[in-house]
Amino acid sequence: MRMQVVIKRIIRFFFFIGIILGVYVFLEPFLLEEKYVNLQSPDLPEEFQGTRIVFLTDIHHGPFFSAGRLGKLVGKVNGLRPDIILLGGDYVHRSPDYIEPCFQELKNLEAPLGVYGVLGNHDHWEGPALTRRCMGDAGIGLLDNEACWLEKNGGRIKLGGVGDYLEDIQDIEPTIGDVKDDDFVVLVSHNPDYAEEMETDRIDLVLAGHNHGGQVTFLGLWAPILPSKYGQKYRTGIVEVAGAKVIVSNGIGT
Repeated sequence: MRMQVVIKRIIRFFFFIGIILGVYVFLEPFLLEEKYVNLQSPDLPEEFQGTRIVFLTDIHHGPFFSAGRLGKLVGKVNGLRPDIILLGGDYVHRSPDYIEPCFQELKNLEAPLGVYGVLGNHDHWEGPALTRRCMGDAGIGLLDNEACWLEKNGGRIKLGGVGDYLEDIQDIEPTIGDVKDDDFVVLVSHNPDYAEEMETDRIDLVLAGHNHGGQVTFLGLWAPILPSKYGQKYRTGIVEVAGAKVIVSNGIGT
């Protein structure tokens, strides 16, 4: 009799835990977390001190991330009053039908020094040509194997990007070809694994996503499945590589 009572209590306990986890699974994607990193570098020009960059990646607009949520995200970003907005790719999910609606919302992003982005693997799967065209129509500068100087009150920094690590080539030369050792250089790469292959010490900051913080993790510390060649190294957070600070975002969607 006592054994039956114990078994029932155990069943009720795990049933209760299951309900909590089930509710969390549906709520967690709606809980956006803002993370702040204060960058200090001797290469950063005085004119850019206090400059605010907002980095967004892996939006995955589609069946699980509606246009309404995307519009609210844009409003939230603009409310942060960024000087620069950088986008890390994977804008849509599962269908090219979402590409144009996605950039109809993203065109409303506002930053005085510009909005720039790269493509991710999902963008190559769903429609790279259409994605590039929609980015251009939305006023978003394409950084796939491209770069530009950003100027502010006489100071300047270099901003560049590379093509997706899985579905494109990576040419870092446009980013570093004309920079000096004391220039501040930012690189956007959808996939953080590329940081291992940069073969340069002229990059100060790398912004990446792709890994979704592990998607499903054990106590937020370890992910059983991670799409990276380097284990848990680039799951999330800040990693130092070849003198560069690599910031890996958990991403927005899915």
